[in-house]
Amino acid sequence: MSSDPRIIVALDYPDAKGALDLSSRLDPTLCRLKVGKELFTAAGPSLLEKLHQQGFSVFLDLKYHDIPNTVAAACQAAAGLGIWMINVHALGGRAMMLASREALAKAGRRPPKLIAVTVLTSIGTADMTEIGLGGSPQEAAARLARLAQECGLDGVVCSPQEAAILRRQCGKAFILVTPGIRPAEAARDDQQRVATPRRAIADGADYLVIGRPITRAPDPVAALRSINDEISG
Repeated sequence: MSSDPRIIVALDYPDAKGALDLSSRLDPTLCRLKVGKELFTAAGPSLLEKLHQQGFSVFLDLKYHDIPNTVAAACQAAAGLGIWMINVHALGGRAMMLASREALAKAGRRPPKLIAVTVLTSIGTADMTEIGLGGSPQEAAARLARLAQECGLDGVVCSPQEAAILRRQCGKAFILVTPGIRPAEAARDDQQRVATPRRAIADGADYLVIGRPITRAPDPVAALRSINDEISG
């Protein structure tokens, strides 16, 4: 049993029923849960309350990206939902991230952890050129992680391929959350920058966001246990 589960299961479902059917089978000592845009839009805050009642810590993955005042207000509202972690887009810039951090500092004794998305794991070098950022995803992730750390955020979301670089750059206390995790036998789906669970942990990731390899497995509970065994072994 772990007091700090390393796996965050992505509840990428279109409605509360599918999400709760799975969460009722999972063990909150073995994983945390992620609620993203689709599910939160469909089910709202009441779903978070149900997941908390089941004993889960929840990462609310809404990737706020707007003017500083709007994002700060959204973060403050999210803190009132009792979540464990929330994220913003680092591309929103310094003023937006500072406003977000300051808003959560007013949220009580145990505000949610605040992390920033660097570069989406679906983005490759060609995409970077097309949207006008230039350079490689790895270079952009390192630059944005440095900015997030300067703004006092708790960590970043990055691809597992950047984990080793960002761990060296940002130190041990900075949280690295890595999606794009695929067991060796699993399909990549729409992810480009991926790694196995064991590799991601070895390279410095703190938490692994894993969706389809668990949620679409014939036996999700067995899949979760197998991945936990891999990273703890």
